[in-house]
Amino acid sequence: MCTRKAALRFILVLLSLLLVLKFNVATEIEDELEELLAVDEEVEREADGGGEKLSEAEVLSKAQRIVIELNNDNTERVVNGNEFVLVLGYAPWCPRSAELMPHFAEAATSLRELRIPIVMAKLDADRYPKPASFLGVKGFPTLLLFVNGTSQPYSGGFTADDIVIWTRKKTGTPVIRISSVVEAEKFLRKYQKFVVGQFDKFEGTDYEEFVSAAKSDNEIQFVEVNQVELAKVLYPAIKPTGRFLGIVKSEPERYTAYGASVFDGAFTMNKILEFVDYNKFPLVTTLTEMNSDKVYASPVKLQVLVFANIDDFKILLDPLQDVARTFKSKIMFIYVAIDDENLAKPFLTLFGLEESKNPVIAAFNNGMSSKYLLESKPTQSNIENFCNNLVQGSLSPYFKSQPIPDNTEASVHVIVGKTFDDEILSSKKDVLLEVFTPWCINCETISKQVEKLAKHYKGSSNLMFARIDASANEHPNLQVNDYPTLLLYRADDKANPIKLSTKSGLKELAASINKYLKVKNVKDEL
Repeated sequence: MCTRKAALRFILVLLSLLLVLKFNVATEIEDELEELLAVDEEVEREADGGGEKLSEAEVLSKAQRIVIELNNDNTERVVNGNEFVLVLGYAPWCPRSAELMPHFAEAATSLRELRIPIVMAKLDADRYPKPASFLGVKGFPTLLLFVNGTSQPYSGGFTADDIVIWTRKKTGTPVIRISSVVEAEKFLRKYQKFVVGQFDKFEGTDYEEFVSAAKSDNEIQFVEVNQVELAKVLYPAIKPTGRFLGIVKSEPERYTAYGASVFDGAFTMNKILEFVDYNKFPLVTTLTEMNSDKVYASPVKLQVLVFANIDDFKILLDPLQDVARTFKSKIMFIYVAIDDENLAKPFLTLFGLEESKNPVIAAFNNGMSSKYLLESKPTQSNIENFCNNLVQGSLSPYFKSQPIPDNTEASVHVIVGKTFDDEILSSKKDVLLEVFTPWCINCETISKQVEKLAKHYKGSSNLMFARIDASANEHPNLQVNDYPTLLLYRADDKANPIKLSTKSGLKELAASINKYLKVKNVKDEL
């Protein structure tokens, strides 16, 4: 009997201790945050009382102090001890981490002012690999939202406003409701891009579809009103109807109404999201590291990219915007700084224009992996014709080519993209074509063999030897992925070239040529 009482007493003490520990964990986190903010609130009071206004650096410093620093000791405690935790996993040496850090800190300040119940935390995942593994941080930077200890990936934008909007939606506030003109004016000063919905009542099927769309969208703030007077503050051109939906952006094409485009019809979540996806970008979007994923994921498959320095782009901007209005929702127009090694060079290389300093206007059909190039002067008229042909599908795809060479004295002719038709496909001769790239390790050996073969068959009038640099030249009928490649085009069957082995010796290659061709006047010995 005494033993049983002692055991019960022990269990009660243990349960009490666990409850105290849990309470202390939550209290400790709250106290930690309050201590970090105490100095800032004092400074704010002094500023409000007539003191000097906080500098930009001081504001950033304050914001950064709101964000909890995770480490080996506190990571599990913070993540498991709060309902909502947004974690930034970063590395000090990562440029994108450095770019995101101030936006994350600014978002933390805004979320606190909005009284959103979320803990903002960051982890130097390079310094603390163990908690990084626990959280699931695999790259830099990584944003993860933990809801009661369970993570979900971040899928919003990367400015402070983007982070705030996404976080509010995921923590239970997908739509902001406005009830007065003062609130509407305050909202308008804060948000540069938003979706506004007007409803007679905040109920019914249409309203439910609107809220569902707001929850599903990860980027744009949705706002709702039930009075035309309030809606007009946000969207002045609104018509006095019982239901309205529109998107507002801070650019020349500022207002777009649902139903005023190709999206006439059912008022459903999917249609609303489609409308937003097709209209959320500016007339001309500037491509950056931060927005590149969103731009590439656009449902608008036709994209016109303008590569230029900033001064040339300023000259092109007005005519580009005029053209963009004409092709809105059909073509996405994107500006890329021409000297950007990461964003511009990969595209320009596809056209063989990586060294270009002048403006380049190119187009892509992402649905078909086709590319096009405006080869005339970039005037408004030429750009508009280029886009019109792109939409109609009558624009010829672009295949890059080096300048046409002089092959008068060459034993092995140099073929480029522009001469492939005439010298290979339309030629009445048999052609042995060597396909190479400058970075190919084994290409030099094959090139020497082709030179010797050309000399051996020099007296033949019906066989030509040629080579093409596949890194700088393209043709729709030349689809080669391995280098070097040897292709034998017979005069009577140019559509079906024969692939010869590049591992064969000189005599074996000659034997293969003799097997497929009737070569005349061969004199030199190999």
